[in-house]
Amino acid sequence: MVPVNNSPVTIARRGLMLVISSPSGAGKSTIARNLLDKDKNIGLSVSVTTRPRRQSEIDGIHYHFISKRDFERLRDSDALLEWAEVHGNFYGTPRGPVEDAMAAGRDMLFDIDWQGAEQLQDKMKADVVSIFILPPTMTELQSRLHRRAEDTEEVIKTRLLNSRAEIEHWRDYDYVILNDDLQAAFEAVEAIVKAERVRRDRRHGMFDFVRALLEEEPKL
Repeated sequence: MVPVNNSPVTIARRGLMLVISSPSGAGKSTIARNLLDKDKNIGLSVSVTTRPRRQSEIDGIHYHFISKRDFERLRDSDALLEWAEVHGNFYGTPRGPVEDAMAAGRDMLFDIDWQGAEQLQDKMKADVVSIFILPPTMTELQSRLHRRAEDTEEVIKTRLLNSRAEIEHWRDYDYVILNDDLQAAFEAVEAIVKAERVRRDRRHGMFDFVRALLEEEPKL
């Protein structure tokens, strides 16, 4: 669309799939929440999970909490874009809402682990922008898990053990951010989103815009 009377130019684009992963406690959920609060063109892909709901969580907002039988039904009917077993519980991403949002030019945020990120890369590589968040030290990671005060000591130990295996997958991501300063890490994620939104292959409306631009006759 060519601007008329200095009105804003609107160029249609396909939404992107923004994947943010990290070991538990490294800050991905905080960064994701801040991004959703600030950028209204990003929607959260609400996963389904079989794990118990935490006291601070709301069904349908943080996760859709479902039974294992219901999860298996979704998985076996290809209604999930990705799924994984994490800490003995199952997580998955419903396909329909994501595809509808992206077709409308809306970005979707995925707060998932490396297993889910790998599946999304395999299925929809051109749409995925993946970011891995690293903690500054393992000691700080342990402190953050304790400060969160949402898990038992046994669960925290399991998360710390699993975090080393999760960190090994940092090379599989497009971008890697060290979260030693939350605001700086958040600003880095914002910069990535802005750059990825203007990539040529995401802006299908650019073809029509350039064609109209070249057909325009300047008034001399």
